[in-house]
Amino acid sequence: MTGPASPVSASGPVSNPSCSTPPVRVLVVDDHPVVRDGLVAMLGADAGIEVVGAAQDGEDALARIAEHAPDVVLMDLRMPRMGGVEAIRRLRAEGSGVRVLVLTTYDTDREIIGALDAGADGYLLKDARGAELVRAVHDLAAGRPVLSSVALAALTGRGAPRNALSAREAEVLRLVAEGCTNRAVATRLGIGEATVKTHLGHVYEKLQVPDRASAVRAAWEQGLV
Repeated sequence: MTGPASPVSASGPVSNPSCSTPPVRVLVVDDHPVVRDGLVAMLGADAGIEVVGAAQDGEDALARIAEHAPDVVLMDLRMPRMGGVEAIRRLRAEGSGVRVLVLTTYDTDREIIGALDAGADGYLLKDARGAELVRAVHDLAAGRPVLSSVALAALTGRGAPRNALSAREAEVLRLVAEGCTNRAVATRLGIGEATVKTHLGHVYEKLQVPDRASAVRAAWEQGLV
């Protein structure tokens, strides 16, 4: 006696759900509860991602990685107790193969190179759009590199002077030099106004100037914009 026939559709047999690709298991690490909860909700809305946990700092992350065995970790850089770079170093020292995607507001060459040298697999800024972040998680899980434009610029310009502006900082300063307000810069670049202020703070520090007018003047004198 034969069993029931396999279900078919107009285009052929119906696939077995148990044979589908399992979701990417993700752990979110960030010391700001609002940011952490937002990332968990956003990533969890994607059918191909399963958020298996969240951590508030690097030390907490190491324990949860051991507990949940995620495929990808979203790692902030500056956190209390243990920052992201130290956590990544410890993971690599332990031989962990988990893929680490740094997600941060910091875009200086020092931060980028430090994270990648420690063993991070990807580097994105927090002004990335939701769809870009979801795609980055899937790309990293599949073994494809994920680098923001500023991270790529840092890698290609490792021999640049320490006070050299990152690609995004130069963009912001160029628009400021054109007379744009912080709000206008944010709109032009598709980033938050707070992120613009962060970039300008890095510019002031690198150029050793106190304000935007001085930064524009120094940039013109040094041929940076």
